[in-house]
Parts: sequence; structure tokens; C-alpha cells
Amino acid sequence: MEYTVQKLASLAGVSSRTLRYYDEIGILKPARINSTGYRIYGQAEVDQLQQILFYRELGIGLEDIKLIITNPSFDARKALTEHRQKLIEKREQLNLLIANVEKTIAHKEGRMEMSDKEKFEGFKKKMIDENEEKYGREIREKYGNETMNRSNAQLLNMTKKEYEEVTALAEQVTKTLAEAMKTGNPAGDLAQKAAELHKKWLTYYWHEYSKEAHAGLAQMYVDDERFKAYYDKEQPGTAEFLRDAILIFTSKA
Repeated sequence: MEYTVQKLASLAGVSSRTLRYYDEIGILKPARINSTGYRIYGQAEVDQLQQILFYRELGIGLEDIKLIITNPSFDARKALTEHRQKLIEKREQLNLLIANVEKTIAHKEGRMEMSDKEKFEGFKKKMIDENEEKYGREIREKYGNETMNRSNAQLLNMTKKEYEEVTALAEQVTKTLAEAMKTGNPAGDLAQKAAELHKKWLTYYWHEYSKEAHAGLAQMYVDDERFKAYYDKEQPGTAEFLRDAILIFTSKA
């Protein structure tokens, strides 16, 4: 079976413009161009589009998807098994949030008691799942499964007060770091304050703090493109600046 852009777009539930864009960026090329200039897609392209849409549903960016599916070692069957597992986890997350809403309704109507910890159950699980999806593999390879599992457990067991504190700390780190960037001095007072706040933020997630691990994480912010993009999204060079500030901070700690 072969499809034109319009027919494949209709079949997959995407726009013709999306398929043309996928062709432009090289993530989904047509099998051929016919004599009238139309893009023609075959079974292999249909299967590849399915993979792309699975990855998109899991929140993965197009550049990362392209790297995955164009890799010579890409295994479609293995990828489908992984998609299934991720979708099951996503379903479990939705079930948690639905249960949270139902409990909250019952609590508001006076039919049951609900602790402050229960009010945040679904949201904290979502944060863990997102972190695992984005950075889990790298962090587990660098620090081990036990460290990552302990960190996840600490987040799940946070009280409402602790959750509010760590959220406020993250905002303080971002704000202080932005101000420190203006000075251009990672050894300055503002930059060192940002590094200290970053340490405090980490202690909410880490079972125990070590300056070596802190310095290693700071280096990963620069080495891993996803961490780097996160910190550099507002001001290019922020990841390197934070890394330098933390390295200075840990050398004195």
C-alpha cells in the first residue's frame, strides 16, 4: 500500500504540513517522488511514522527522535516493547491523578479525611517519571541505581512543607544564578550563594551530600546536552557558569 502526503496525513491523524516538515528535517523521507512531483510513502515509512508518533506521545523532542530512529542499531521491535512499558507507566500516572481528584472531592464533601501528603501523591510521581524519562539513564549510569532509587523515595515521602520548601529553593537558585550571571564572576558572592542554594536544594533529593558528587553533577550539566539546554534556555552560558561556581564552592567546602 502506498500513500500520498494527504492520504498518510489523514490515516495518521496529523497534518500534511507536519509530514512535509518531517521530510525537510530528515526524520521521515518519502519512499519516492512520483512523476507529478508528489511524495509517495510505503509500508516502511508508515511504520516509521508510527514510531515517531509513539515517541512524540512520550514527550521526546524531534531531534532526539531522529537520533534514535536513524541509528543503525535501532531495533523497532525492542522500541515497541519500550513504548508499551512507558505507556503503561503513563496510564498508572493518570490513574494516580484520577484517584487524587476523587479523594479530594470526597474530602471536600466531608466523606473522608485526606492528609496533606496524599494531596501531592500524583504530582510527585509525575515529577519522578519525567526525571526518569529525561535523565534517568545517565544518572543511574553515573551514580548507580541505589542512589537514584533513594532520591525517588525521598521525593515521594516529602511532606507538604518540604515540597513547598524545595520548590521555593529551586526558584531561589534560578533567580540568584541569573543575578550572578550579570557579574560574570563564578567566584563572586552571588555565584557562591547560588552554589550554596543549589547544595541545599540537592539535600532534599539526595540521601547524603558529598562535594565530589555535587561537582560531578555540575559537570554533567555541561556535558549532557539536555541539562545544558535546560540551564541555557534563558541565558546561554548559564550551565558553564553554574558548573564553575559549584566547582569553586566544593573546592572550599
